Amino acid sequence: MQRPGISEVRLAVLDSALLAVASLVSYWLVADLLPRLHEVSRTEEIIGGLWAAIATIFVSKSSYQQSVAAAVSRVAGTLVSFVVCFVYLIFLPVHLWAFALLIGVSALAPTLAGRQADAATAAITTAVLLAIAALDPHHAWLQPILRLADTVAGAIVGVAAAWAGRRLTGQPESANRRSPS
Repeated sequence: MQRPGISEVRLAVLDSALLAVASLVSYWLVADLLPRLHEVSRTEEIIGGLWAAIATIFVSKSSYQQSVAAAVSRVAGTLVSFVVCFVYLIFLPVHLWAFALLIGVSALAPTLAGRQADAATAAITTAVLLAIAALDPHHAWLQPILRLADTVAGAIVGVAAAWAGRRLTGQPESANRRSPS
């Protein structure tokens, strides 16, 4: 195995630093700035910030085009989960049987729509979303709305970071760089 050269190390450090800053921006935007527009609990602020930062991390890829594609995939998977969970949680509380059923429906929907790659994201999002909804049963129906907004915010920051990274390195859009994610 060949050790990376100085330019690869420099690029890896830049990519990692950019990922760290982008994750911080996502977290700050959702956990500290947006709650000023709508009152939510501190727990919701933290969950929202974490959710946005995770979306940013998932979207950070080795090229701008890959980041845009990852953002579309992340938002699509979350949108499927949003629809499935929101419709369910408007009428019924979280139950163990619903947990399994909704994960299955969330994985099936993108597969049937020809977006197989989004099935895992939709299923994971549904699992986490339902677990969070179970923590506050009186406002469970709000969770899909909040998590969709957090995902969109994190994806936008991730794509912006990919664009900034391309500008900072002076690489053309089609260049493939090593990435920490």
